[in-house]
Amino acid sequence: MSDPAQTTDTDSARLAELGYKQELHRGWSGFSNFAISFSIISILAGCFTTFGQAWMNGGPIAISWGWPIISAFILIIGLCLSELVSAYPTAGGIYWWAAKLGRPVHGWFTGWFNLIGLVAVTASVDYGCATFLNLALANTVPGWAGTFTQAFYLFLGILVLHALVNIFGARIINRLQDISVWWHVFGAAVIVAILIVVPTSHQSPSFVFTETINGNGFNGGSTSGLGFWLYVLPLGGLLTQYTITGFDACAHVAEETRGAALNAAKALWRSIFYSAIGGWILLLALLFAVKDAGAVTEGYGFVGVLLQGALSSGFFKVVIIISVVGQFFCGMSCVTSMSRMMYAFSRDGAVPGWRLWTRLDRNGTPVWAVVAGCVAGGLLTLPALYQKNGAPIAFYAVVSVAVIGLYLAFLIPIMLRLKAGDSFEPGPWTLGRRYKVLGWIASIEIIVISVYFILPTVPAGVPFSDEFDWSAVNYAPIAVGTVMLLIGVWWIVSARKWFTGPRRTVDLPAGVATADAPVAVLD
Repeated sequence: MSDPAQTTDTDSARLAELGYKQELHRGWSGFSNFAISFSIISILAGCFTTFGQAWMNGGPIAISWGWPIISAFILIIGLCLSELVSAYPTAGGIYWWAAKLGRPVHGWFTGWFNLIGLVAVTASVDYGCATFLNLALANTVPGWAGTFTQAFYLFLGILVLHALVNIFGARIINRLQDISVWWHVFGAAVIVAILIVVPTSHQSPSFVFTETINGNGFNGGSTSGLGFWLYVLPLGGLLTQYTITGFDACAHVAEETRGAALNAAKALWRSIFYSAIGGWILLLALLFAVKDAGAVTEGYGFVGVLLQGALSSGFFKVVIIISVVGQFFCGMSCVTSMSRMMYAFSRDGAVPGWRLWTRLDRNGTPVWAVVAGCVAGGLLTLPALYQKNGAPIAFYAVVSVAVIGLYLAFLIPIMLRLKAGDSFEPGPWTLGRRYKVLGWIASIEIIVISVYFILPTVPAGVPFSDEFDWSAVNYAPIAVGTVMLLIGVWWIVSARKWFTGPRRTVDLPAGVATADAPVAVLD
């Protein structure tokens, strides 16, 4: 067993080589690093909150087949990122890699995409948590109507709680991440068991693996033809693409992780792999438990309608409560990851007010970065107050912003790694020669999903159509496009003159050894 003190010294030496002082507290184990990404992926969050997107856009096949297929592509993306975090285990993570492998402009755009994506992930997870808590209260508390307005206020309350936990619970946050893993594992197992044992009847394998649904109104509601297979069904992929995201958290807490060059790399791809397996089992259990497919299609309550039709009131509440707690843990982890990324990006002067966002309290927590990220998440979700007809358009728009922001941030360093070729110096965990084929597969997948998730999700959201309604607009392209324009103009007018990429906060003294380690290929 390695000596923790010696490991920490080696980590600090490697961090110094990369240009930074050891300022964050390095007390996280490899399991804790895995735990934060596993918690942010959170099958108890994404599988429940975006189930409806896949159900309405493809139906059971978008879930039973879509999940494992898209998960395989996401795992490839994760393997590419694992190689990068092994080489550069810094809290800046994604944008640092882009700046190192490319030029400051690459780091600039990558950092902003990553930060926007993390803010949107935090917002979407906490809003999803509030929605399910709202559902639980509506079925428990007399007089609680469960309106969108009530859900929004619950969302704000949860954001505040997560900020407080991250600020005042800094010394135990890694332990809470560990607890979150087991809550997700055992909680999901309990839900699966309930869905297998309690319902009086189950759907057939034919329904689960071959049934198609087009409930969004496109293609005339038809489940055949190119309109369904090339437009409607791919929109259902948002379930998987959104659920299995946020795994870059392994990089953002790398400076707090012992043995980060190896442990963070392994934790990243393993969090994807195990979440993909667990999520598929959970989703199949949900599909087999569907009582009335017509009611689920018509209700827009999706999982709530599904579970109420299949379970008694008591078991229904148990499932919802397990999910709400899992989503709460997920949101807590999202705030941790988002604040560390904002701290690191600000450390290099990229974020206005950077001196405030890099200020650490006595526990080594970037308090103001926590506060700023949570406030930004609340503002991003304001359109949820103006939803109509029970359709969660605003929620899915925030989800799309999260997916597009994060995956575009992943795309840039992956492409730069491909360009670097053999000049890239790997860390102790590397893809070897497989980086080429895996890197190209990952890049193409990210480009494809980024196009799909800026498209209208319902006919009323199509500009200039007869039934156009602003409340039905997928504002993901507006949000992402506006930010791209602003940071692009900012770069041309000002930032290119002073943003030079990662800044050194430490100078290596003579005689400091490097943190070389044996190379492990795809371990």
